[in-house]
Amino acid sequence: MNNHKPLIVGITGASGLIYAVRTIKYLLQADFAVELVASKSTYMVWQSEQNVKMPAEISLQEEFWREQAGEEKSGKLRCHPWQDIGANIASGSFRTLGMIVIPCSMSTVGKLAAGLSSDLLERAADVQLKEGRKLVLVPRETPFSLIHLRNLTALAEVGVRIVPAVPAWYHNPQTIEDLVDFVVARALDQFDIDCVPLKRWKED
Repeated sequence: MNNHKPLIVGITGASGLIYAVRTIKYLLQADFAVELVASKSTYMVWQSEQNVKMPAEISLQEEFWREQAGEEKSGKLRCHPWQDIGANIASGSFRTLGMIVIPCSMSTVGKLAAGLSSDLLERAADVQLKEGRKLVLVPRETPFSLIHLRNLTALAEVGVRIVPAVPAWYHNPQTIEDLVDFVVARALDQFDIDCVPLKRWKED
């Protein structure tokens, strides 16, 4: 497993933050290095969805995300303030495996499609595009408007992998986590990362 380079995990204010938590959990379990950046709106969504206050202090965020993921010691996790556009992940000279944005809001999709970056998350994603690295977006929205579809198409045309948060049922899910893990596994498949226990289609 090629885990000597870090993977950037971006988390936006789209509903479904459980997708981010499960992604972090499995990456850390597999001893990956994770560079994490959460957008400003993520703080509000956490409060709304989980009735949990996400700490604004970056020094407390690693503990917060590890606690949410249930992985206290494994892997390497470094958190970045959303406004720190001078962070390592804002530069193309910082080598990574790529970036996954999970969940990804339509606002973020629109800005990336237009080549705009107003915070560190958007800048880091834009860096992946200009460097020709893997960028995977997991949009969590329904229904998609025509504008959404056009923005997603524009990103797909330049090589971005679009993995909507659409679970399957052929693996016989029993819990919400089973449904979430299917999406997480398919998203990480785009990086050739196989660290999520998943019963795959017709696989022994």
